[in-house]
Amino acid sequence: MIIGNESRRLLLLLVVLLLTIELRVNSVTGLCEHSFIDRNKLYNFSLASPLPRFPHGVLSEDGFYKVMVNETVLWFQLCSGMIFNHDPPRCVDCSDCGGPSRCGMECSALVSKNHGGYQVCTTIGHVSSTNVSVIDEQNPHKGVIVRMSGSGKEHNCSLSVSIICDSNGVQGPDSMEILGTCDYATVLRHPSGCATIFSHERGFGWFGTLMIIIICLFGAYLLAGTVYRHFFLGVHGIAAIPNLDFWASLPHRTQSFLSSLMQKIRGPSVSHRNSYSPVNF
Repeated sequence: MIIGNESRRLLLLLVVLLLTIELRVNSVTGLCEHSFIDRNKLYNFSLASPLPRFPHGVLSEDGFYKVMVNETVLWFQLCSGMIFNHDPPRCVDCSDCGGPSRCGMECSALVSKNHGGYQVCTTIGHVSSTNVSVIDEQNPHKGVIVRMSGSGKEHNCSLSVSIICDSNGVQGPDSMEILGTCDYATVLRHPSGCATIFSHERGFGWFGTLMIIIICLFGAYLLAGTVYRHFFLGVHGIAAIPNLDFWASLPHRTQSFLSSLMQKIRGPSVSHRNSYSPVNF
């Protein structure tokens, strides 16, 4: 039924809205959230959410990931800025990522190359530029890509990290690719790359959707009425509930109505039919 499909989509959109509100509360989590609906299923990726074996989600517990290929070194952190308690980058120029004394501490991705015996660093990603998308929409179970970018003096650079769903543990990153002038890519296998799936095969139907709307409207009416009576009329306690006498008498009214209805269905009682006895002459 079309109505049934619409109700399922409405419910899934409501779940997406609630997830969006939740991620707004936590900015770190919100940077690495991605949700979409496909075939009545909601796929939600929450890369920074804690897992049993990984309390910080996909974030490196060292404060950074490091990949070294030949004389090129890549540092990056996912969903947050980098923190160096050991092995910090030692670069000639690091002005847009913390400066020489705090190099790497004010960006989320940094690459260094050897030029004439000196390590020259280039910022290729900032936390604010983080974007998450699905690797393959036809196969959402594969994982997601986290993209970040940085504006340099000469080039606009970027880093793409493919996070492959792997429930067995973490592997990588072990290699990187250079795509174009200043675009880099690497691969990380991690359980955080696996989606949480919310499935609703049957849905509520039109009646269930109608009941949800009625309950929500009723709750909004009680809340608005109580707030108005409390703050504007000065009514306190349980008396602030609007039409309290009516709601208190509602159970008795319902019982009386049902008793009257059952009496009409059953017809006159036996005692009433036999109130007149035959007279024998």
